[in-house]
Amino acid sequence: MGSNGQDPRVNAAVRRTALICAGVAVGMVGLAYAAVPFYELFCRVTGYGGTPQVSVGPSTRQSEREITVRFDSNVAPGISWRFTPEAREVTVKLGETKTVMYKFTNTSDRPTTGIATFNVQPELAGAYFNKIQCFCFSEQTLQPGETVEAPVVFYVDPDIVNERDIADIRAITLSYTVFPAKGGAPVTAASQAADKSSL
Repeated sequence: MGSNGQDPRVNAAVRRTALICAGVAVGMVGLAYAAVPFYELFCRVTGYGGTPQVSVGPSTRQSEREITVRFDSNVAPGISWRFTPEAREVTVKLGETKTVMYKFTNTSDRPTTGIATFNVQPELAGAYFNKIQCFCFSEQTLQPGETVEAPVVFYVDPDIVNERDIADIRAITLSYTVFPAKGGAPVTAASQAADKSSL
């Protein structure tokens, strides 16, 4: 027993338990911050959630089988832009590289900054939709009335025919949504309203 009547072994056990709990808490906070980039990396590698793959160049293989790629464009509340693809759909051979242009127009009377996010439907097709060049996740500031065009360069991997659940798929939809942007990230209408209310 110690001079204060407590067993030193008990005190050591309490300190050890407290340190372990503190370490677990710090570790959980760290994992929470790391979860977002890990999840994004997982989606990009696997195509999970309809996330297209990023390719450094054209496919080395091409198939005679054709597939239709549809292009969807949306504008979130909070940004006055017109956003449209040059074509609503194209038919390509598997492995064929294709370029489609999108047009952005700022219809407001002030400079605005936007950023585009995307996904592919059906979700399983995301693992086979390869983007070589894309404007997604890049901030774009447009002056009042300004119009710019930006390309999406892509191909659909011929290996899509080996994915049992979508082997017979005839069409894929590439869907973009433009959001107002701040600091390289989309700003939703809800968070904008919260920002204004805090002023």
